[in-house]
Formats: sequence, structure tokens, C-alpha cells
Amino acid sequence: MAINVSALNDFNNELAGKIVLDTVYKGNTTEYVSVQEGIKFQEPLNLISVDPYFQGGDSVSTASGSADFTQRNITVTKRTAYDSWNLQLLTEKYLGISALPEGSYEDTISLLNDMTGELVAKSQQMNDDFLWNAISGSTDGSSNSNVVAQADGFKHLISGSTAGIVVATGTGAAPITGSTAYAQLTSILSDVDVNVLDAGDLTFFCGTSVFQRIISGLTTQNLFHFDPTTVERRGGFYEVPLPGYPNVKIVGVYGLRGSERVICGPSSDMYVGTDLVSDTTNFQLWYDINADALKYRLRNKLGVQVGHPEYFVSNDQA
Repeated sequence: MAINVSALNDFNNELAGKIVLDTVYKGNTTEYVSVQEGIKFQEPLNLISVDPYFQGGDSVSTASGSADFTQRNITVTKRTAYDSWNLQLLTEKYLGISALPEGSYEDTISLLNDMTGELVAKSQQMNDDFLWNAISGSTDGSSNSNVVAQADGFKHLISGSTAGIVVATGTGAAPITGSTAYAQLTSILSDVDVNVLDAGDLTFFCGTSVFQRIISGLTTQNLFHFDPTTVERRGGFYEVPLPGYPNVKIVGVYGLRGSERVICGPSSDMYVGTDLVSDTTNFQLWYDINADALKYRLRNKLGVQVGHPEYFVSNDQA
């Protein structure tokens, strides 16, 4: 008589299964720009511009020149992520049992290290998206947020819609292509205010796909002063120096990943406003005995501003 195993489940060694989390390109614009801490809702950047006026003659007694004081406000937006996890549901499964030490409850489950690590990485990613793409009075339209921004992000702020921002002309105004990337970037650079041309932090910001196009173009052109191995990863970003310009770097950011936008200017004149510097990485995790659930809360206040719009050039691509 043949063996009948139709009533048995097929073997699946779930205890030996590897835990695989999402791969997350975090991004953290605050690694490059200036951070203004302690903002509850709105705080000004106090700008001072002093211009002397030289006069001729042997005896000068007429006051001249100017000292102008202006302000540009940083307005932050309150953002909160909150969820509740009933881990008892997980301990009914092999995966949960394998991750739970004997004689312990669900709040000690070893999976929490992996889950909270991914939570921080994805929140940094979404923070970066907000810093670049926020539009005042609008939500970002994603399925992961319904926050209405109090002010514009860098992409809308550093564009022709802001007084003083320089819009690139000529080849620099077109979407970046591999074969002409170097000429386009240097064309944009030629429109930069002469006062910041030698700034040590002059930076091109672009999306990750545009960045890859630039690297491909520079490598294909085989410029004698470009070494592809100089591409670095810093703070979740791609970074490479612009060949021939020791003070200029190119950075690929998550917030511009689906955009052809390229901007250039001194990164220290770009400001991220927040209540606490740790807002971009910190979170609260606690066990609520009343709800019998593990809960987390990520809360921050974020906003952006630039000190001197005239220092920035944008190709104003979508």
C-alpha cells in the first residue's frame, strides 16, 4: 500500500529563513547644509550687507555708503509618524517564536533591532524628500504623508519663482546629458555670482539618476583630470569633485531622484530649520501595557531657507 501524505503540510524551514529588510537610500541633506536649531515655528535669518562708498578730495566730511539689515524667515512644519504594533500576532508564527527568547514577552523580541533600524532609515529618507519637495500650503501627494507644508522646500525655493535666484542660460538650462554633462555644469558655474566662485563649499545638487549620467559622461570623455574612483559615499549621498575645480563638488540627493533639476551654490548658505538637531534621527519606542502593544513616535519640525538667493543658479528643469 502506498504512503498517503496528502493531509500533511509541505516542509518550510522558517526557523532557518533569513530576515530581509528593504534596502533604503537614506539621504541626509543636513550633512551638507547649515542647521538652524531651536525653531518652534518661525525664526529669521538676520542678514547684514555693508557697502563702503569712496570719495575723492583732500577733506571728506560727507557720510556715504550703506549698511542694510534684512531678514529671511525659516518656517518649520510639524511632522509626526506614530504606529502601534501588537507583537502577539507575530509570536503565533514561526518567525516570531524563533526571534523570542524563552521565558520572555514580546517587547524583548530580537526583531525589534532590525525593525527600528529600518524605521530610522526610512524616516531620514522621507525627511530628505520633504526638505527638497515641500510646497507651501500643499501635501506632498505621497501615500506616506498627509502633512501640509508651512513653507517651500529647496526645489521650489531655489528656482526662478524666488526673487534673486539666477536661472541658467544656454546649455546649462537644458536637462543634463552624458555627452555634454561637463560643458553644461561649467556653463551653470559661469552664471554663479563672482563673490562665491571661490567658496570652499560650492556645490551642485542633483538627483541620483542625473548624478549617474554625469559620472558616465565624465568617464566616457576620459578627461585626464577625472578619476572615477573619486566618487564617494557620504551621509547617504553620492559625491564627486568637479574636474578642474578643486572647490566644487557634485552631490546626488534622494530628494531630487525623479527630477532633472540641477542647482549650484554655496551649501553653507542653505539652511535647514529644526527644533532639535536630533529631530532627523531620534524616535520614541515604548511598550504600552494598557493597549498591550509596542508603540513608536517620530516627531520633528523641518523647514528650509537660503540666506542669499543671488548666490544660487538653477536650471529650473522639472
